[in-house]
Amino acid sequence: MLDIPRFVPKSGYADAFGLQWNRFRKTQLDSYTGTTISLDRLRRCVGGDLSVLRGKSVLEVGCGAGRFTEILRAHGAQVLSLDLSSAVEANLVNYREQAGAAASNNYICQASMLDAPVAPRSVDAVIALGVVQHTPNSESTVQALADYVKPGGELVIDHYGLDYNVEWPRRLMRRFLLALPARWGSPIALTASRALVQVHRLFWRRGRIARIARARLQKISPLVDYYDSYPQLPRAILVEWCVLDTHDTVTDFYKHLRSLDQVCAMVSNAGLEIVRAAHGGNGVEVRARRPPDSE
Repeated sequence: MLDIPRFVPKSGYADAFGLQWNRFRKTQLDSYTGTTISLDRLRRCVGGDLSVLRGKSVLEVGCGAGRFTEILRAHGAQVLSLDLSSAVEANLVNYREQAGAAASNNYICQASMLDAPVAPRSVDAVIALGVVQHTPNSESTVQALADYVKPGGELVIDHYGLDYNVEWPRRLMRRFLLALPARWGSPIALTASRALVQVHRLFWRRGRIARIARARLQKISPLVDYYDSYPQLPRAILVEWCVLDTHDTVTDFYKHLRSLDQVCAMVSNAGLEIVRAAHGGNGVEVRARRPPDSE
């Protein structure tokens, strides 16, 4: 077993995410894909120039396999990466394999974001991308995350919007899988996704007919197809992304949707001031700051 501090039981409602990120531990790393997909998303959410994080303490919540961890480290942030699931094991392996991993600017632990091993109001930045909507209660989660932010510090989150794709193929598959014992859901989801992606690949080509066929196929297939979203991905990695994110969207135990106004209200109610709020990425992205003079 990897030497990772664990503050929660190794198993819990996020088990599927742990399996997912250990199986696909490199798939979404920019260093693996040769793209800037993760960097571009992080820059947009943080506000542009990541050099502002150099030397700053960053609590990265829901770190997964480390798609943002490697970028935060590369920009000199002092990072505490945590995840509720065993995904921290994939994160640590990636960390050890990457050049410069001997540097001591990253600490990884398995913990709940509701009870992180962090003092209240002590962190320069809390970053939680792709995670809040998967917790038992989004509002309670945002309040807990805000409590870690020091005066003058920032909270960066995103959340599924009300327009998130919950059409019947994915709803039906998710309902079926969540009704099964946990040990069956992930293998079935992965097997189905690998079969479906082969059908979708038949239409991964240019032209009006193929584009229409893809749109119609998406109406009846639960597969998350990124052919049109990420044309820069090499074909083999594109297949991995489709399988990974299909598993993600049909095995998540909790899935909450919120409007932009609702997410802003959560943040404001937690005592932070909105810096930026917009539709983008997974749905809604918000950056907020704790007033410098707050106690």
